[in-house]
Amino acid sequence: MLGEQLDRSELVATGLVGDRGWALRDEVRGGIRGAKKLGGLMRLGARYLTEPEAGAPPPAVELHLPDGTVTTSERADVDEQLSRALGHPVTLWPVQPADALDHYRRGAPDHEDLDTELRDLFGRLPEEPLPDLSVFPPEIIEFESPPGTYVDAFPVHLLTTASMRRLATLVDDEATVDVRRFRPNLVVDVDVDEDHPWPEQAWVGRPLRVGTVELEVVAPCPRCVMVTRPVAALDGDRTVLRAVVAAADQNLGVYATVTTPGTVSVGDHVVIG
Repeated sequence: MLGEQLDRSELVATGLVGDRGWALRDEVRGGIRGAKKLGGLMRLGARYLTEPEAGAPPPAVELHLPDGTVTTSERADVDEQLSRALGHPVTLWPVQPADALDHYRRGAPDHEDLDTELRDLFGRLPEEPLPDLSVFPPEIIEFESPPGTYVDAFPVHLLTTASMRRLATLVDDEATVDVRRFRPNLVVDVDVDEDHPWPEQAWVGRPLRVGTVELEVVAPCPRCVMVTRPVAALDGDRTVLRAVVAAADQNLGVYATVTTPGTVSVGDHVVIG
């Protein structure tokens, strides 16, 4: 669902404390589903009713539906409310233990043909290449997310302002290159450099320190169909993805793991090792 801007956050091995503590399960094809499959999720919002704590179960959440309805995870009819809002049967689940493997196992694909399924997930046209899937952890083949988490592949996603500005020049529409389309955990303010139009790509394989947190940048982030979805009041837009595929080798932003937990705040300096 829609993210929110935080002034300060604690990071642990699984990422930002509280990030993706809840998810929806597809009750038709099975599997935990995000906006790749349920595009309407990007018009829903959520916030915790109490502050999440590291190592504790995720607190109850307040959910904002597109018609203005506000509900909570504590309501007995929340699954029915979410299913109506999305036009698809779903159930709401807090993150489960890592050994609950059936919970995390991938649901049935929408297409029997693998190439068609992948092009649908990544929003690729027939003439466009599919991304390099070897950057993802091997367990992603069998499971929707690394068991014990609801993250796509890695715990932290970083994006620079320089990359967003560069992308805005390519699509000639700064308004549509909205940070909410990309859902980064950390936005790093970097000046545009003509010699390095996508600066975070050069960070892959390097350590990074921000606040009291140390990260290891492990892979570029191949963009998928999610960036084309309607987000809040923004309409759906496919030009953003076309530009990323054509000009940025399909990647925008980078993934990282947490090597030293700690706290990060708005305004902290970022140091690349």
